[in-house]
Amino acid sequence: MTVDIDKTAGGPADTPPAGPEAIKAIPVRHYGRYVSAVVAIALLAAVVYAFSQGKINWGAIPDYFFDDRVLTGMGKTLLITVLAMLIGVFGGILLAVMRLSKNPVTSSIAWFYIWFFRGTPVLVQLVVWFNLGLVFEYINLGPFYRDEWSDFMTPFLTALLGLGLNEAAYMAEICRAGLLAVDEGQTEAAHALGMSHTKTLRRIVVPQAMRVIVPPTGNEVINMLKTTSLVSVVQYAELFRVAQDIGQTSGAPAEMLFLAAAWYLLLTSVFSVGQYYLERYYARGSSRSLPKTPMQKIRANLLSLSNRSSTTGGAA
Repeated sequence: MTVDIDKTAGGPADTPPAGPEAIKAIPVRHYGRYVSAVVAIALLAAVVYAFSQGKINWGAIPDYFFDDRVLTGMGKTLLITVLAMLIGVFGGILLAVMRLSKNPVTSSIAWFYIWFFRGTPVLVQLVVWFNLGLVFEYINLGPFYRDEWSDFMTPFLTALLGLGLNEAAYMAEICRAGLLAVDEGQTEAAHALGMSHTKTLRRIVVPQAMRVIVPPTGNEVINMLKTTSLVSVVQYAELFRVAQDIGQTSGAPAEMLFLAAAWYLLLTSVFSVGQYYLERYYARGSSRSLPKTPMQKIRANLLSLSNRSSTTGGAA
């Protein structure tokens, strides 16, 4: 049997048909972004122009920026920030454990403490601590220490107790949320292995809870740095108080307030960088890839720009 072969049909040696033409992608134009950028720049320029035309001696700010009194006040601000946060963190952890305790007495004490210190303004607490001499004329610790309350409750101690004990109430809720975020199976497994409750908290629960605790704690540190300005009402010579005193003696009160604001911005920016790297450290194991550091982002952007320029040059 013979089979007729159509010689007009294309064979394997024939040229394959041309594929579809490449699609030329045109990026979407976001006109709203351009408009919002122009509006933002215009508003910023208007604010800068208004401040430049005001009756403010801007030259006084650099003259006093590194003044010894300002640097001393900044050091006291950092000192009270660190010490108050240490009291707040350790007190918050203790209160969080007490709040989660099955003992109704310790749980009720922790609840009352958090309720009271979170429910009253920190400024009021500072003034109350400073004036407790109206209630306790003397402080008597037996053979160890005895003195008048007014001599005992110095401005430094007032600021430390007022800020630290108030912060402990907020840190207690942050720590409690972090502890509750850890799966209960972790605790049950640790108890099944024979670990005590304290060792389970220290070795199993707290390390896992740090990923939840660290971000809001970083915010609390930055907030504490700014809240230290309130202790000026109890005569503690921190940055804001020093800036006020210099402003009154130099005849530039508004300029010294801007100086204090500049130092607060500088310090909070440094603390924000530290918070970023601390969060990045505790994010290990919770995500597939760690977020890029600022230097890594800069390098990636520079590399992409260099690749684009080389591609454009090659095409030309």
